[in-house]
Amino acid sequence: MNFERTAIPDVVICKPDIYGDPRGYFMESFRGDHLSEFLGYSVDFCQDNESSSSFGVLRGLHYQLPPFAQTKLVRVLVGKVLDVAVDMRKGSPTFGESVAVELSSENKHQLFIPRGFAHGFVVLSESATFFYKCDNYYAPEFDTGLAFDDPELKIDWRIKLEEMMLSEKDKNQPSFSNAKYFDFDQKLYSK
Repeated sequence: MNFERTAIPDVVICKPDIYGDPRGYFMESFRGDHLSEFLGYSVDFCQDNESSSSFGVLRGLHYQLPPFAQTKLVRVLVGKVLDVAVDMRKGSPTFGESVAVELSSENKHQLFIPRGFAHGFVVLSESATFFYKCDNYYAPEFDTGLAFDDPELKIDWRIKLEEMMLSEKDKNQPSFSNAKYFDFDQKLYSK
């Protein structure tokens, strides 16, 4: 597994080594010890989630507040998505900035998104199966979000607004200026 820091260094692209031959391929999709060594801290994933969506479905931007904040390791099993993480840690040098990474079943890249970030994706292919690990359980009372189309965020989702399909919840998320933030100095994970 190779790791590459994004423009927001805490968000990391994970690129597995893929071994292929005429029969197909093999890869290690997750190695906790390698990830921990790269990050300098351990993440104990406890919940796996999977979704299937058609072209234009946008899910996000979502996050959970402490004490149920979540780290996510996301990947695409089928299809292609644009995956986005927004820094919600007030006081961070990259507060309010975002990174967008194309994840697909072809490139097999994954995105590591630590606690303190809002997360979302839009499906760029005819359909996509999206899989992710979380280090904290889903807690609806701590679930919140952020408007995907807030002009302050300047996110290019790479498809037209009229092509997007969103839930009622995601159509009505607060703007960045009205969202709930994390404190950058707050300890969100153990070293």
